[in-house]
Amino acid sequence: MRGPASENLDVAVLLPCYNEARTIGAVVQGFREALPQARIYVYDNNSTDGTALTAMLAGATVMRERRQGKGHVVRRMFCDIEADVYVMADGDGTYAPDDAEELIRTLLTERADMAVGTRRGVHADAGRNGHAFGNRLFNRLYRFLFGSDFTDILSGYRVFSRRFVKSFPAVSAGFEIETEMSVHASRLKLPVCELELDYGRRPEGSHSKLSTFGDGAKILWMFAMLMKETRPFAFFGAIAATI
Repeated sequence: MRGPASENLDVAVLLPCYNEARTIGAVVQGFREALPQARIYVYDNNSTDGTALTAMLAGATVMRERRQGKGHVVRRMFCDIEADVYVMADGDGTYAPDDAEELIRTLLTERADMAVGTRRGVHADAGRNGHAFGNRLFNRLYRFLFGSDFTDILSGYRVFSRRFVKSFPAVSAGFEIETEMSVHASRLKLPVCELELDYGRRPEGSHSKLSTFGDGAKILWMFAMLMKETRPFAFFGAIAATI
């Protein structure tokens, strides 16, 4: 394939954000340089630190979602935006915009509906020990329940086809949305692919919104609900076996 993979495509970059004023300006600028033809949208989720203004000044189109939670934001983004290819990343600067072109190329060459940027350094940072343990646990549980399509179901760096975006029901409210995306692809047997990428650290003063225990419990609940919907015999059989 000659030239940029995204050259003749309508590409939308979607950045859900909550209190990311320290990082969102650089993230928007990074995507403007990496994908100069793309439209960049920042969806502000009730930030109180100037995230929306910073994103607008950096050149993004700023939209708002008042219902709190990443799942609500993703549902609104997927409903609002029309494009050929959708790039979704976080606004915290941990994902490199320069990798977006290769993710798009992988999606197109593999004829996939979702390309996931798996996180090479997610277990290396001692400050993320709780999150890293949960990530390993959830990935193993996912493979046991739903199959081996993914090695990093919680990655927030993904590229989607229009077909995926417009078919995704998005019932989750929070960070369990990535789990729901993965199960949706696995159960419908949509073609997916992964690309291992470096995972950066947040800058000083920027804090993760993910609660190790609170959001971990929601993800486990989402596993149970999705198993009930997609594998009811196994779900109710497991309950019967414990009685």
